[in-house]
Amino acid sequence: MRFSIGLAYAPPEHYLPLAKAADEAGYHAIAVSDHVLNLEELQTPYPYTADGSRRWKAFTPWMDPWVSIGAMAAVTERLHFFTNVYVLPMRNVFHAAKAVGTAAAISGNRIALGIGMGWCEEEFELMEQPFRKRGARGDEQLEVLRKVWTGEMVDHHGAFYEFPNLEMNPPVTAPVPVYVGGTSDAALKRAARNDGWISDMASTEELGDYRKKIDAFRDEYGRSDQPFAMIGSASDAVDVDGYRRVEAVGVTDLLTMPWFFYSGFTDDLQLKIDGTYRFAEDVLAHFEDR
Repeated sequence: MRFSIGLAYAPPEHYLPLAKAADEAGYHAIAVSDHVLNLEELQTPYPYTADGSRRWKAFTPWMDPWVSIGAMAAVTERLHFFTNVYVLPMRNVFHAAKAVGTAAAISGNRIALGIGMGWCEEEFELMEQPFRKRGARGDEQLEVLRKVWTGEMVDHHGAFYEFPNLEMNPPVTAPVPVYVGGTSDAALKRAARNDGWISDMASTEELGDYRKKIDAFRDEYGRSDQPFAMIGSASDAVDVDGYRRVEAVGVTDLLTMPWFFYSGFTDDLQLKIDGTYRFAEDVLAHFEDR
């Protein structure tokens, strides 16, 4: 099992030092979260809490994920990066393709595209993208991205996007894995059609149940023989034995904030760096594929 670090809610000045520490300590990847705007009042309830309230406070910093990934890639050598998650249908498809393709070129293909279909209708409106049919549109956006990333002359004639021959360069020289976040059946099916799934916080038992559902969908789509990443955030694993149980239910990548186990949700950068190294010694060293 591989280990990744989540940078959600972190201040900008923490990104590069933590990326350097993660690279040196042997983590597989860093995950970068995504919101463009945070409205003071929402009509759309947040779907991942019982009362619909957001998990973050006003004025929490949300860095642009692809600018951040480019910066962190420039100061690391082996560390990978993925988005957790990038709201693809909230973006102009060509702008998204250019941003991801540029990050792939800058990083030497050390990226994966983690996507979600989004939940905040007001944010879509402000980004001038339609909220309705965002799932179907997001699926077609993936088709467009994979076409233009070839660097060749391509056209497209779909339900949502129509364009004549054009090219976008530089090409993406290695496949960009597509991971899907979300816990609905629609999200799990979309993950099964692509390269991986990103969980919300869940117990080991819940992660195992999700894995079984996804594998059933993969079998249905004839993709059970394809590589698949399951990126899990485990609520009940705190030591090597716990992570072994998480691995046993099918999680291939554990996403965590390693400093939490030593210093809690600290804003102290040095404590985060120290926790990153200490977790590597306490946990990562026991896993060959990390």
